[in-house]
Amino acid sequence: MVGFLLADDHAVVRLGLRRLLEDEPDFRVLGEVGDGLQVLPEVERLHPQVLLLDLVLPGLNGLEVLRQVRKRCPKTLVVILSMHANEAYVLEALCSGAAAYVLKDSNGSEVLEAVRAVIAGRRYLSPPLSERAIQTYLEKAEEVAPVAYDALTTREREVLQLSAEGHNNSQIAARLFISRRTVETHRANVFQKLGLRTQTDLVRYALRRGIIRLDE
Repeated sequence: MVGFLLADDHAVVRLGLRRLLEDEPDFRVLGEVGDGLQVLPEVERLHPQVLLLDLVLPGLNGLEVLRQVRKRCPKTLVVILSMHANEAYVLEALCSGAAAYVLKDSNGSEVLEAVRAVIAGRRYLSPPLSERAIQTYLEKAEEVAPVAYDALTTREREVLQLSAEGHNNSQIAARLFISRRTVETHRANVFQKLGLRTQTDLVRYALRRGIIRLDE
């Protein structure tokens, strides 16, 4: 029996995925979450073989969740679900350890195909992306110059997203179980490393990188 964890901020999407997967006799959904900060704790608690992960999540975006899961729970295979078909998102997801990249407008049979591919040890890219393009994407990763975001620590990335979502320092401290002073230090580091000056700059940066979206 293959166990799954579903991570998407839309309950209707999670419901659809649950029904799709549980119609398969060898699949079982172990749990579901709607907040990025909840994903890693649930992966560590449930030990799913497969994590179906949305790229845009409140609290912590899918790419950062992916990095943390691959580092802390490398046996969990991650299938990215995304509305973004552009090369930049695909490249970053694959280089961060995603086993598959599936577009959200795919039908159910394609989602199942992707899941069974990664369980069998293969990578999967959703059409109009192609299987043969995987190596091209990965090779291009070696040509990409480092960006300032890569210099941020995991905690700084968490503070960046929560700040961009509009949480104040006290609220961030409560969400991350750290002190307000520690949040202030991380936030100052984020501004310094990214060359930001105002909260508006921070929000614009988060939007450009796809860390948050306008309808959050």
